[in-house]
Order: sequence, then structure tokens, then C-alpha cells
Amino acid sequence: MDFTLLSKDSYSKARAGLIKTDHGEIETPIFMPVGTQGTVKAVTQKTLAEDIKAQIILGNTYHLYLRPGTEILNKGGGLHSFMSWNKPILTDSGGFQVYSLAKLRKMKKDGVEFSSHLDGSKHFFTPEKVIEIQRFIGSDIMMPLDECTPFPCEYDYAVKSTELTSEWAALNKLAFEKSKPLYGHKQHLFGIIQGSVYKELREKSAKDLINIDFDGYSIGGLAVGEPAEQMYEMVDFTTDFIPENKARYLMGVGRPENILEAIARGVDMFDCVMPTRNARNAYLFTSQGIVSMRNARYKDDFSPLDSECDCYTCKNFTKAYLRHLYIANEILALELGTIHNLSFYLNLVREARKRIIDGSFKTWKDEYTKIISINLNSTKEE
Repeated sequence: MDFTLLSKDSYSKARAGLIKTDHGEIETPIFMPVGTQGTVKAVTQKTLAEDIKAQIILGNTYHLYLRPGTEILNKGGGLHSFMSWNKPILTDSGGFQVYSLAKLRKMKKDGVEFSSHLDGSKHFFTPEKVIEIQRFIGSDIMMPLDECTPFPCEYDYAVKSTELTSEWAALNKLAFEKSKPLYGHKQHLFGIIQGSVYKELREKSAKDLINIDFDGYSIGGLAVGEPAEQMYEMVDFTTDFIPENKARYLMGVGRPENILEAIARGVDMFDCVMPTRNARNAYLFTSQGIVSMRNARYKDDFSPLDSECDCYTCKNFTKAYLRHLYIANEILALELGTIHNLSFYLNLVREARKRIIDGSFKTWKDEYTKIISINLNSTKEE
């Protein structure tokens, strides 16, 4: 995969780069809105592209395999055509979803058996099967089958899990090389570095995967309950082993301040359901801090949600109106909140990129992180 490193910060490990895919370029650092089932909840593809200005979105192999299924995706010309999205797509392997279904799964040497959360039907994912499914999906960037360890995780279990992930990684790569894209565009395969919170295991996992030679490298198994500082320590340690000319993706992270701290530790790509999920629950991120739009203090507040944001929501509607929509349980509240939260995240990584290039990243990050993590909510809600 064509990844170009364009600039590096002098006071941290932050970097600005460019990923080229057949569906377009991706400027890093980048945040990927999560479109688990072929849709980013509450917003249209037109809004995603034109107002939120998303450069890449994420779909999920597990969910798309179960519904609508690979046959429908194949008949529809792949996910890009099926959902009318002509920009890049990354697909998670489904490993995290299988991890979250602990009571419905059974780990085996050659794969994982699980019961569908939809109808209880039995399924079996192998490394080869996951590659086959993602060929049918047609994503630009594919993820291999791995095991995401829980937190806390006993060392002995983490050792076995890390070894299994490395074995599966080699099988994923072999299946990738033996198969071909189905829809006329190139697909790329990232490796997933595991190892829980044990540095020696993170190092071993990174070296195992680098020897296999993937197009980019993901850091998995974090943001699963460990303290933020421990997550930052693992990220900082792990990125030292990833080749400079490869994209680095921290999976499932996270809060805006988490993203800035991970950028400072050398990460290029992020995804998380937080901005969309929080928007549906009236929690919105702003340049002054976090607000709950159900709060009574906004009942007669006719100022914009965020004066520093130029998204559709902030340019056209007041806090009072947004609060009214949430209190009235109007569907429009979910759309306008989602537009803003995703715009905030995309603006955040765009500003980080700008600061990396002009040399002011660390100073800006240290100051801005304190502001955006402030909780502006009181207990008075209706």
C-alpha cells in the first residue's frame, strides 16, 4: 500500500502522512466513522462526504457476514456499490465482536465457533474464511482474524493468545495472497498487534507480524478497560517497533483526548463508536468541553452549539433548538448531534495534522486536551 510520511513533529512521535487507495487518498492522522452494518448511524452518505468530510469509514465483517450476507453483497457489486459510497472503506475482521460474545463463542486452534446474536445459528470463522468474506465485501483495507484479550488478562493466557494471533496472521496473509479482489480495485491487509498490557508480548507480536510483512499495522487489545495511562504506555512502546513507512492504526480508541495522546505517540488512524453513540444519547463534544443537550440550562440558550465549528448543525441551529429536539425525542436530534460529533472528531485530526506540519503540535495538544475533556454538565436535566 502506498503510504507516504510527509512530516514529523520535533517534540513528540506525531506524524502526518498520506495513504493512497483506489477509492481515494486519506490524509493522516485520520478518524474513521464507524459504519458497522454498511451505514454510519443517523447520517446519509452524502452528509458524510460533503458536510462531515469523512475520508474513510469502517464496516464490520462479522455483522455484514450475518446481514445482509456475502451473497447479497456480491450481487450488489461489493459494499461500495451496495451502500453508494465511493471513498475508502476499512473492515474489521469481526474479532472484537466475537470477543464481546464471550458466552456465545468457543475458541479453537484453527478458528472460533460462535452463535449469531441475531438468531442463535452456529458459525465458524477461520483466518481463511475471514479473508474470503472481506473479498466479498470489497473493502480497501482488510483486517485479519485475531483474538482480542480482555482486561485484566492473566499472563499465561496472554502468551497463548498472542501466539494464536501470530499463527492466524500467517494464515490470513497466505489466504490473502492466494485470493484476488472481486470488484476491480486493490485491497490491502493490515496486521493486528496483540499482547495485552505486557511489553514483552507486544514486542513479540509486533516482530512476528512485521516478519510476515503486512501493508500496515494495527494495535489491538487496548481500550478494553485498562487505565488510560497504561494504554498510552502500550501504544508508545508498540509504535517503536512498527516500520516508519507503514500506517499505524489504533483500534477502537476513543475519546478526543485519547486520540490526541495517541497521535503524540505515533498513531495515524483511529475508529470508535463514541461520537455517534454519544450523539444519540445527547452528549456532544465541543471546543469548550462536553455538553449534555438535555440539560435545562440550554432551554433558552440561543447561541450556537460550538462557535468554532463550521458543521451544518453549528451553522444553523441553537442549543435551545437542539435541546428541544432531544427532549421531544425527535429523530432530527440524532442526525444533527451525529453530524456535529463526527465533524468535531474530523476537525480534531485535521487540526492535529496542520499542527504537526507547522511545528506547533505538542504545545497545542497539551493545551487543547485540557479544554476539550472538561465536562460542562450539571445534574439538572429534564
